[in-house]
Amino acid sequence: MAGAIASAGATLCFSSQNPIKTLHFSTKTHSFYFPKPKVSAFRWNSVRPISPLHGFSCNCFSTVSTNTTHYEFSDGSSEVELRLELGGQDVPSAKDIFVDADGTSLTVKVRQAGSFVILIETNSLFEKIKPAETIWYVDDDQLVINLKKQDLDLEWPDIVESWESLSAGSMQLLKGTSIYIVGDSTEINQKVARELAVALGYTPLDTKELLETFTKQTVDSWVLAEGSDSVAEAESAILESLSSHVRAVVATLGGSHGAAGRTDKWRHLYSGFTVWLSQTEAIVNSRNPDADEDSAKGEARRHVQDGSLGYSNADVVVKLQGWDADHAKSLAQASLSALKQLILSDKKLPGKKSLYIRLGCRGDRPNIKPPGWDPSTPN
Repeated sequence: MAGAIASAGATLCFSSQNPIKTLHFSTKTHSFYFPKPKVSAFRWNSVRPISPLHGFSCNCFSTVSTNTTHYEFSDGSSEVELRLELGGQDVPSAKDIFVDADGTSLTVKVRQAGSFVILIETNSLFEKIKPAETIWYVDDDQLVINLKKQDLDLEWPDIVESWESLSAGSMQLLKGTSIYIVGDSTEINQKVARELAVALGYTPLDTKELLETFTKQTVDSWVLAEGSDSVAEAESAILESLSSHVRAVVATLGGSHGAAGRTDKWRHLYSGFTVWLSQTEAIVNSRNPDADEDSAKGEARRHVQDGSLGYSNADVVVKLQGWDADHAKSLAQASLSALKQLILSDKKLPGKKSLYIRLGCRGDRPNIKPPGWDPSTPN
């Protein structure tokens, strides 16, 4: 980690942005604590499922603060340029301008009447820069700042990492790879998946809706009638049919009847990027958010090392404290931020996912075996 049946032969058809496919199923006849959720996002090393945790937190919305009414931004391949309107402010010399760039943070201040006025301040630049190569100068009534990018191949949609810039910038990284949302809450999975699908222009798919449409009964009644194992088997069949789809965001079932919670049902989930939305059990300390985040990281690490939860196979995990449907976009943003960092750590990941699909989703992940390999054959 680096975090869509009844009798045999029945079919379910639906249309999407992918070519029309027929789904065949066979079953037995039978972060940051406020009044809103706290969100912490982590990525895992997807090549080694149990590995040291790489973590970062996401404030869920743009952290940029600016007293200017307008700024211009452009990406020039090797560097990005930011133009801040000085708005007629009297800037007599360079000593009255303060520019501090470091990693993913940028602060720009101008001294007026003996005190500094903040023009822009953010700790969430879209990606890392080379601070030592920062250049700035005044051009008429604009302050021009040139920032050297560390990753020359990554196009910046904006100066800051925000919901809008992540939505626009993720397509170049995902390369059409589908996303699966897993976790204990079906409702949370559904709402976050819809936000992501709209932002990315992907097809929204929901295994709960597909199951209920096909069987003409609710998942809850199915569980009561036939048990959790029957529902998990049926969802696994749906995931197999969806595994060849691209540009889709799939919300999966939560709870004990969901396939994603079972370690032996991940063969087809590996075809896309998986995001685990996990409710943290960490004790909230509003006066020490860093301690909260460390606690959430430790909790996530223990789950992965334990390996008893199927969710621990996910590519990234997003920890949340509490839940409010109005903040689904916050979780979606944290998910995109975590996926961005994961893919930037290994830009071959989308290609590896595509190869995994083409070879038949055989379960040979992360080390894909040669063509002809049979998972049912020892050695």
